Amino acid sequence: MERIYIGMGSNLADPAEQLRNAVAALAQLPQTELVGVSGFYQSDSLLPGQPRYTNAVAALDSSLAPLNLLDALQAIENGQGRERLERWGPRTLDLDIVLFGDRLIDEPRLKVPHYHLQERAFVLYPLAELAPADLRLVDGRTLTELLAACPFVGLERLSPN
Repeated sequence: MERIYIGMGSNLADPAEQLRNAVAALAQLPQTELVGVSGFYQSDSLLPGQPRYTNAVAALDSSLAPLNLLDALQAIENGQGRERLERWGPRTLDLDIVLFGDRLIDEPRLKVPHYHLQERAFVLYPLAELAPADLRLVDGRTLTELLAACPFVGLERLSPN
């Protein structure tokens, strides 16, 4: 079993409910245990003109292979109405593998650690609720260093669900 962190986001069709449904689906994955879920955060879209996003991070312990997990996550997205019409477009659900144990994965379909992780406050702050402060990425950077370089700006932590 490896500890895996999944970034979750939604900005369509009742985003908080989309995330709650995704958490329930993650808990049902084979060879996987849902270990924890961060609080929910709202943030502006990276692209102008889109609704605000609701984001969270889930921690899983799983023995699934990375691409098998990716396929399962995409099936959850599709089951919740995800349509891939435009890159970075609005979405009912986005599930991203942020960290997969201490692995560096560079496949055409999957890059881990997730690209731009260090610039995404809406991933880093929820991740910090679940991961140890001394978590070290494969490139040597710690979660504490990433947080210090990425201020809590534009985020709003929502009331507990």
